Amino acid sequence: MHCMFVVEEYQFAVLTKLCLCLIIVNRQWGLAYNFTEINLPKEHISYYFNSYPEIAEKCKVDPTCPYKDKLNQKVCWGYEQGCKFQDSYSIPSCPGDHKGWVKTKQDQLNTFYTQGDFGYVREQLQEMMVMCEPTFMEDSSLECTKHLRFCRGRNLMLNFTDLSSRKEQLRYKMDILKEGQFGGYCRLHKSRLENECDQISPLQSWGPELRYFTELPRRPIIEKDCDIVIEKPTFILKIDATVNMYHHFCDFFNLYASLHVNSSHPSTFSTDVHILIWETYTYQSSFGAAWEAFTSHPVWDLKTFRGETVCFRNVVLPLLPRMIFGLYYNTPIIWGCEKSGLFHAFSRHTLHRLKIPLHKRSDKKIHVTLLSRDTAYRRILNEKELIEGLHENPDYVVKRVVYNRDIDFKKQLEITYNSDIFIGIHGAGLSHLMFLPDWAVLFELYNCEDESCYSDLARLRGVKYITWQDRNKLIQQDEGHHPEGGAHAKFTNYAFDVDEFLRLVAIGAKHVKHHAAFKEFHATHHDEL
Repeated sequence: MHCMFVVEEYQFAVLTKLCLCLIIVNRQWGLAYNFTEINLPKEHISYYFNSYPEIAEKCKVDPTCPYKDKLNQKVCWGYEQGCKFQDSYSIPSCPGDHKGWVKTKQDQLNTFYTQGDFGYVREQLQEMMVMCEPTFMEDSSLECTKHLRFCRGRNLMLNFTDLSSRKEQLRYKMDILKEGQFGGYCRLHKSRLENECDQISPLQSWGPELRYFTELPRRPIIEKDCDIVIEKPTFILKIDATVNMYHHFCDFFNLYASLHVNSSHPSTFSTDVHILIWETYTYQSSFGAAWEAFTSHPVWDLKTFRGETVCFRNVVLPLLPRMIFGLYYNTPIIWGCEKSGLFHAFSRHTLHRLKIPLHKRSDKKIHVTLLSRDTAYRRILNEKELIEGLHENPDYVVKRVVYNRDIDFKKQLEITYNSDIFIGIHGAGLSHLMFLPDWAVLFELYNCEDESCYSDLARLRGVKYITWQDRNKLIQQDEGHHPEGGAHAKFTNYAFDVDEFLRLVAIGAKHVKHHAAFKEFHATHHDEL
């Protein structure tokens, strides 16, 4: 027995020395870092390195780092301190008239950048204020932007014990918590917090929850006051309608923007985080694959912790889908501007994480996708004639699609991403415009008297927008009958003049052919072929 112990002790000592040597080698050469965990589009890597120079240094000394060509590039997202405008991710374009919003062209550009680009992230960072202040590292903390639109905290406690007695399903409820059920061990700036509780609405702010934030008498994790401690960072989301792409992608877009607001650590874009949806309904959506852009774990809801007191080491309350002057639902965007870098980055990030391919092409034909509706309203009554007209042009590759539950969402994105002209009548499916290539055109066949919705979204994404102009060349089936009474253009069907339709498509095709990105795409793939 003694000899066995000596041998085992010797083996342990050898292994320990070996491990220490490996650690020293790894630290010296940076080999311990797994660069595949960055998992960002290649065009985003240089921005990531400049945000986290310690990771760039690891890449520099590691011979296996695949991103050597992304080092030493003078770029920044646009919200960092010291970031020069000319070095930022993108510079918006304002070719149009601002229609009296501002006095100068520079004011117009600055306004757009703050309203709908990385300037919006910068504004959130500038507004950040401490709501509950720690004294020591192991204390709790809470900081938020104005109106409690975004918050983040450490070592916080949430008491869900009352949920056991709630029999109804909870969604868009503002009474899930009460006094003392949300708090931390830190010095609470109570009046500051109360002053920002000025937008009490389910999807506009975190005021309905944080108005009950309490300064706890002791550290909840250290004192074992929690039934469960969540070690991984957790994002708590109050989400919009999951059946509607336009509304649900407000959730995903704001979550992406919140990653930038929260960008304080190299793990900013990690998927090793939890998502907790602030309702008791089991999450179901045709768009659920989009979560893969943000988490590698199953999505939680409030049933997960019903009856428990839960503590979170790191928790983020992200930007919300229906904030006043938020993005992108019902947001007034200054006239005449386009091409938000924030929307472009969101598009690239999502397509990359979901592994959506951009197909190579052997010719320069224009790929036209017509989105058909299988709903009761806003159907194209002469759709067959329109498609036949498209097929007569040898320069077009035409595809008719119906985006419903029968087509996997990733497949939908693949079709969209490989479209040059995307055509459809007003409806949430046009939200796919966010995932068109840069040279693409959105042709909203008819906006049904909702003029700004998708034209603004197209401007933000930076793709060309076309819609029907001549009312004399379309036929409205009837006046439309809103479920709550009265005539309504969204509750009827339409037929379109074929020649006018083809004329507008030709305008879009000309734009695509002359777009620099389209030319570069074909030049690159022609060389590869």
